[in-house]
Amino acid sequence: MKALVTGAAGFIGSGLSESLLSDGHEVLGVDCLAPYYDVDVKRANLVRAMQSDRFHFMELDLARDDLNPAIDGAEVVFHLAAQPGIRTSWDRRFENYLRSNVLASQRLLESCVGRHVTRFVYASSSSVYGNRAAYPAVEDQLPQPYSPYGVTKLAAEHLCGLYGANFGLSTIVLRYFTVYGPRQRPDMAIHRAIESLLAGEEFELYGSGDQIRDFTFVDDVVRATRLAAETPDAATAPVMNIAGGSTVTMNELLEMIGTAMERPVKVVRRSEQPGDVARTDGSIERARSVLGWQPEVNLRTGIAAQVEWHLRRLDRR
Repeated sequence: MKALVTGAAGFIGSGLSESLLSDGHEVLGVDCLAPYYDVDVKRANLVRAMQSDRFHFMELDLARDDLNPAIDGAEVVFHLAAQPGIRTSWDRRFENYLRSNVLASQRLLESCVGRHVTRFVYASSSSVYGNRAAYPAVEDQLPQPYSPYGVTKLAAEHLCGLYGANFGLSTIVLRYFTVYGPRQRPDMAIHRAIESLLAGEEFELYGSGDQIRDFTFVDDVVRATRLAAETPDAATAPVMNIAGGSTVTMNELLEMIGTAMERPVKVVRRSEQPGDVARTDGSIERARSVLGWQPEVNLRTGIAAQVEWHLRRLDRR
């Protein structure tokens, strides 16, 4: 199989690329290396993949550049590239979210029309659900995003459906729930908490800490993403939750991180931020039924793996 992975320098995209390469597939990784966080971190994510002669990397802006060289010969497209971040999606910055999450997705879908792309897998987000009256969230519920970021992810979901209905493109939307693990983005909570402990600094916690999050280990997400492309019947369920079943409050999460590192996280509390939902919690019955997938890594084991990655990274500095 020849796969195109967008967002290949991200922590999920790099892991997906390595997984595909380990099974003998050919991978073209695309990333625009946007400076949302340190670009050197993104380049470091690519080091293992770049060691394979079946991996090719292309620095490409999906919202601007010619996409034909990336699409040519691709059998499966994994579209993970996006502008992340709920708290930074307000005000004038929203334009970048429209560009990177909506326009880029539309241009990529358009480029796939009439090609030999057998499956288009789009990485969406639990952010499309917003605040719910009941949990766990199921795919048939009406999405009600609570942030501009969530709005752009939902818009791209609709584009996937439109290109499927109008042009027969086999699209699958996966709604990821709070992905964590080695290589996690520096702006995300577990990464920031571990780094604050290593530096002897305080961790900024927004809100009371009673917010509930459903954490999903990156290896489980990579496995689900591959199954979405490789399972013939997956097209019968074009939207699926990928959730870890590790639902805890942020206060409980910080206690677990402190236990793993044998010292408590020093918390400084900040006001609740616009766009932050009270809870994320997703049903995975559809993914279990259609893909035969369920999470395998519990939160304590996953945190330990991420802590180990941070420690190795610290030794290399």
